Amino acid sequence: MSPTESDSSAPTTKPQLLRPFNEFSVIWVATGLLFLVSAAIPGGLSGASVLSMLPFASILAIAAIGQMLVIQQRGIDFSVVGVIGLSTVVISKYPSTHNNGLVVAALLVAAVGVLSGLAVGLAVTKLRITPLIASLGVNALLLGAAEAYSGGTPSVAPAILTRLTNDKTIGIPNTVFLAVAVTAVISFYLHRTTVGRRLKLIGANPDAAYAQGLPVDTYRIGAYVAAGVCYAAAGVVLAAYVSTPAIDAGGVYLLATISAVVIGGTPLGGGRASVLATAMGALFLSQLEQLVVALGAPDSVQLILQSAAIAVAMALRLAATRFPLKLAVRRRTAAAKAA
Repeated sequence: MSPTESDSSAPTTKPQLLRPFNEFSVIWVATGLLFLVSAAIPGGLSGASVLSMLPFASILAIAAIGQMLVIQQRGIDFSVVGVIGLSTVVISKYPSTHNNGLVVAALLVAAVGVLSGLAVGLAVTKLRITPLIASLGVNALLLGAAEAYSGGTPSVAPAILTRLTNDKTIGIPNTVFLAVAVTAVISFYLHRTTVGRRLKLIGANPDAAYAQGLPVDTYRIGAYVAAGVCYAAAGVVLAAYVSTPAIDAGGVYLLATISAVVIGGTPLGGGRASVLATAMGALFLSQLEQLVVALGAPDSVQLILQSAAIAVAMALRLAATRFPLKLAVRRRTAAAKAA
């Protein structure tokens, strides 16, 4: 091999070493640093605090993965609040008023997730309504339905669900295993199947997907439906864990789900997405909240820290994306000059 050939091959091989250090890697480093800081704070990383934090991190992870599927398609879904709210009401109240109604309640909750996602997806793709407006409209309908069905009074979740959700396996809350299962299934589906690869293409460049003959609208609607099912599942787990959920229990998950997705590295412009990084973003936010509580700071500080975390994450993601590219360009330029 001549010196010229050797030089020309260097730019294409060496930058590959930087591939693990991309925009999705930032959240792993940030979470590790957060836990190190928490360990230095009294009560910030005690066994009790971790065990109380993990169930809420699991619920947020499930809901955030749904939000990620929508953001990957260049959308945003505000109906997460209504779906979680109505799901908690249905799974709590229906079994208490019907004998052996838990199975029916679970089916109704699944229907809530599917129909809400279908409504938003159809409004976005067929009626050409912006995702923000479409999801806000569906969210208002869902919140109204939750208020009407509950009568404004919270109900107690079925004891069997509460017991199952609050139990631990090998010392780990069962909610964690559920979140891991959801993460694994969605991750496999997105990264190892044809449907997942098409979703990535559609999110990155819908026009190119249209040109290839892909049913773009069908895939985008499917993303909203899958997101709705994730929200509904999160609502069931939330109701079971807290036992008596408030009617507006889903309100805290709007900013939190978007934050977890953005902090996890998924760009708002669609295309690339990481299920694992999104779940890690949920863990980061949950531990951040736990740290704020340990410090005795008010809730307003938590919101400020969430906003700051989003800004820092976006800046770091931008840097992580551009640095390998600039390095590769410099190496190619140096190789060209040497040749």
